[in-house]
Amino acid sequence: MENTLDDRKRKQISSQILDCCIEVHRNLGPGLMESTYEKCLLKEFSLRGINAKSQVRLPVFYKGEEVELGYKVDIIVEDEFTMELKSVDSILPVHKAQLITYLKLTNKKVGFLVNFNVSLLKYGFNRMIRSY
Repeated sequence: MENTLDDRKRKQISSQILDCCIEVHRNLGPGLMESTYEKCLLKEFSLRGINAKSQVRLPVFYKGEEVELGYKVDIIVEDEFTMELKSVDSILPVHKAQLITYLKLTNKKVGFLVNFNVSLLKYGFNRMIRSY
């Protein structure tokens, strides 16, 4: 999974991802299950012509061999961005570590950790960049 977008296009799509998340949160509010936000976010991406896939299988390799573990990334946007969705009281360091690990395993540069269980989405939206 290779990064293919230039920085300008990456920033543009990042902005659209935020807009979609805000729209979903504005319509649903906090307190629902992660799967509800995921389905609605996929619908919002589709309405805007943004390519997104949910529950993307995440292979894990150990010493050159694939280990069947059943990990899945919540959403991959435009084959470039990894999204991990939450509906929790607060984001913990383990949630951020999870996204960083997913970025590493998917070979993606930019990811979003989004907690929809907040009063305003700006308190739950985290953009993360993997360092190489």
